[in-house]
Amino acid sequence: MRDAHGADLAAIHRLIGQLAEVPDDAEFRARFERVMLAPEHRVIVAELDGEVVGVLHVFERPALEKPCEAVIQALVVDSSRRNEGVGEALMREAETWAQQRQLASTALYTRIDRDRARAFYERIGYRLKATSHFMGRPVVTKDDPCPRTPFR
Repeated sequence: MRDAHGADLAAIHRLIGQLAEVPDDAEFRARFERVMLAPEHRVIVAELDGEVVGVLHVFERPALEKPCEAVIQALVVDSSRRNEGVGEALMREAETWAQQRQLASTALYTRIDRDRARAFYERIGYRLKATSHFMGRPVVTKDDPCPRTPFR
């Protein structure tokens, strides 16, 4: 396990593509650079045989209504390297980071249709805390007061 750096960009882009739709190279680079510059965020990669096979993005979330916690934003292990302990090792590294920052807990969201992911998280000790509706709305800009593209 190690912190990600700029040379990992292509590998991380590929891995995130196994989790979600990803934008073109330029947009992904902008996202990557923004996260890497944020002091309360950490991107961790796992390497096997010199190849990046897993990535985890974690950040500190301060809150008023509950203790500050670490939130796992994304965890992806290459589909060809799953069930080898990579995901658990990445999660334990994130938990250690949270402990070092004296955060109360680690938390994450997983989609309800990702049964294997939920089973993995339960196997390593995570439990359902709540259910909710995740809602969003695009930011309206001055140039486009009525966006026509759907929110994702």
